[in-house]
Amino acid sequence: MSTSASSPLAKTDSDSYAQRNARYWRRNLAICVFGSFTTLVSLTLLLPFLPIYVEQLGVHGNAAIVEWSGIAFGATFLGTGLTAPLWGYLSDRYGRRPMLIRAAVGMALLMPLIGLAHNVWQLVLLRLAAGLIGGYASSATVLVATQTPREQAGWALGILSTGALSGGLIGPLIGGLLPGLIGIRQTFFLGGGVIAVAALVTIVFVREDFQPAPSTAVRAEPVRLGGALWLVVAPMFGTAMLVLFSNMSIEPIITVYLREIGVDRSQVVLFAGVVMAASAFGSLLMAARLGRLADRIGGGKVIIYCLLAAGALLIPQAFVTQWWQLVGLRFLMGMALAGLLPSIAKVIRQSVPEKALGKVLGYSQSSQYAGQVLGPLLGGALGGTAGMRSVFFLTSALLLAGAGLNYLLLNKTAVHAIE
Repeated sequence: MSTSASSPLAKTDSDSYAQRNARYWRRNLAICVFGSFTTLVSLTLLLPFLPIYVEQLGVHGNAAIVEWSGIAFGATFLGTGLTAPLWGYLSDRYGRRPMLIRAAVGMALLMPLIGLAHNVWQLVLLRLAAGLIGGYASSATVLVATQTPREQAGWALGILSTGALSGGLIGPLIGGLLPGLIGIRQTFFLGGGVIAVAALVTIVFVREDFQPAPSTAVRAEPVRLGGALWLVVAPMFGTAMLVLFSNMSIEPIITVYLREIGVDRSQVVLFAGVVMAASAFGSLLMAARLGRLADRIGGGKVIIYCLLAAGALLIPQAFVTQWWQLVGLRFLMGMALAGLLPSIAKVIRQSVPEKALGKVLGYSQSSQYAGQVLGPLLGGALGGTAGMRSVFFLTSALLLAGAGLNYLLLNKTAVHAIE
């Protein structure tokens, strides 16, 4: 749903903020990539040992351990999804830099506390608090999306996405090594220390020229999204949810699916980890490239092409007979999905007035986390009742339908722009 600078939906007030920060945005981008990487590493490093930690906190029985591990892991992302619009709104009022500092400092303080939990309820509540007060990657997206020049926004957001994806890939690897070397609780302390370094770097080096609107003006003239603007924004929210939904709907069934196609029980966990990492690795390689493509041909077109490719790649995944075939297809699907989030943020950046940009990007972040929550729930339920292959077919149908809807709305927006 691309809009050019001449489109009625493109606002010059967002240009003024970008122009004021033209000397800062490259350095800020580098720091945001570093901060997103370190915070995602610290948030995901507990994945390999989370069930063991839950058991140490007094939970017994495999079913209960798995259930509480899922609740504890998902609590952070639930909290982030709930508060992302609030932090986006406050970034419009008080600046993007304070939101970055708030997220980094809050997570640096909470991470060691997670390592001091005495029972599983404290673990869940502390993980939830980390999500509520954290969200460094979300705040970084708002800063980069608003400061970067329009013609380079897709590339910059792709680079930022690469940092977050790298953290998500490396975090579990580090989490598999550190507890054996320094202990589980000490691993949380070290994670908090790493985030504290990111917080310090953010405080010292991130710069922003932010000019808040007078409080009277804010009260007198609240920003309202008109009908034409909602034609752009609402599909972006839905597409953002689809991105995480399409990936996470498959995650809960991968281990069982691999056993169905004949993978030996002794190797199924290892191969499942490889399959899960393949998608993230594909996205890591392509995020910046597809972001730059969005700068050239428009974010809307990249969104449509990526949805079509990802939807098509899901169908053969339902018919694989070897684990390595699934690895290859998930890798290609990750490459296709990589272009979606940078292009979504670029479209919103080009379409929404500066006064409401942080809030709208916050809602976009919440949509992503909604997909991250709904995907595993629906995927697990459908896989258990209708069979594993049905999950691939349903997810494919949703992505292809999303591509069709974006195509129709892209044409409709183009007609409005001409009129």
